[in-house]
Amino acid sequence: MKRNFILMVIALALTIACKQKKEEKENTEEVAVQVETKAPAGVEIIPIEHATAVLEWNDTTIYIDPVGGKAAFEGQNSPDLILITDIHGDHLSPETLEELNPEKATIIVPQAVADQIPQEFALKAAIEIMGNGETKTFSGVTVEAIPMYNLREEAKDFHAKGRGNGYVITLGNQRIYFSGDTEDIPEMRALENIDKAFVCMNLPYTMTVESAADAVLEFQPDEVYPYHFRGRPDVSDVAKFKQLVNEGNPDIEVVQLDWYPNDDF
Repeated sequence: MKRNFILMVIALALTIACKQKKEEKENTEEVAVQVETKAPAGVEIIPIEHATAVLEWNDTTIYIDPVGGKAAFEGQNSPDLILITDIHGDHLSPETLEELNPEKATIIVPQAVADQIPQEFALKAAIEIMGNGETKTFSGVTVEAIPMYNLREEAKDFHAKGRGNGYVITLGNQRIYFSGDTEDIPEMRALENIDKAFVCMNLPYTMTVESAADAVLEFQPDEVYPYHFRGRPDVSDVAKFKQLVNEGNPDIEVVQLDWYPNDDF
């Protein structure tokens, strides 16, 4: 009798041990699956020059205002999306688009840009026109067209209201703003929940460092990237911009990338 009781205890212990091992294995497998299927985090930002940039996120490549010919994008992945803000030569280059020949790309433009692209352009069918205030989704990427224009009387002819687009691009849980050519307009100041903001500052075409900093302090992105800061004749003082922003809000990170690899500034 005593022997049978001991055997029952051993059998019960073995059963509990096997069950625990099975549960531990299942838990381990579940964790492994969760880690394996978790989407890569973060957005890689590659400055090309002035207003031109490449964004990499998961398996999506986005070109912003591609100019400079095919050589400027040597080593970059072919784009899935191309966003063009305005008609000027530092934002729109039909020749660069032709050289890149982005067969799988959707090209997002305002109407004024579409009107500047030759009818014989091979990828005319790939163009999607967006007007100020519109929101569209392309292959899981949400794009909002934000107004961009000048406020100063002496500069209004450079960028008329309604002609060009800034953009807010949503990549996963990241909202990224590219200002295009603009001053510190109410639509910029009203932006919300911006993770990364690329803000122009060059005279006489866009706005002063002080205006740019004041607008940033109002819409409060987590990070701000001064770009498009080569003016005529002067280059904007991005160090002063950083100082003004951080004096007003030290929680906003000012990130300086090399937007002019062929220059000393």
